[in-house]
Amino acid sequence: MAKRSQYEELARQLSAVGAVKRGLARILPSECPGGSAAVLALLAQHGEMRISRLAELLAVDMSVTSRHVAHVAEHGWIERSHDPADKRSRILRLTPAGNEQLDELTRRTTEMFARNLQDWSDEEVGQLNSLLARLRDSFACRGSGGCAPGTHTGDCRTRPSDDAHTRTPV
Repeated sequence: MAKRSQYEELARQLSAVGAVKRGLARILPSECPGGSAAVLALLAQHGEMRISRLAELLAVDMSVTSRHVAHVAEHGWIERSHDPADKRSRILRLTPAGNEQLDELTRRTTEMFARNLQDWSDEEVGQLNSLLARLRDSFACRGSGGCAPGTHTGDCRTRPSDDAHTRTPV
């Protein structure tokens, strides 16, 4: 187990990640703020879904999710159709325009990281990706029915409720 001072430094470093998040927000087009980008990314990653499932994945309440959905629907990036299993519900799915917008967001994000991390080696970027995924997993799989510390196998990712950690918009 690491020393307490290392955990304190980790807390400071993670607080500073806000600068990275602000950098990501600045590169988004004005018509596609972070919440809209997150909706597009989650629909691309998980496929069509009900708004209630999207709210779970975004880890926000239904009113916030509804505003994001209305915004992306107004831009033609998603379509809302009746759920054949429950006519009161709607199924959300990306449109071709939504896929194009997501491709543009991905391009912008990739370019931003490439520009800011140009002095990093491929190995260093790979290590960062691995460690961030491990950190996320360490938090995502804890709790009832989750993995015990030091025993994460990845099996917990197959449970639907564990997808809430995929908030990154792009």
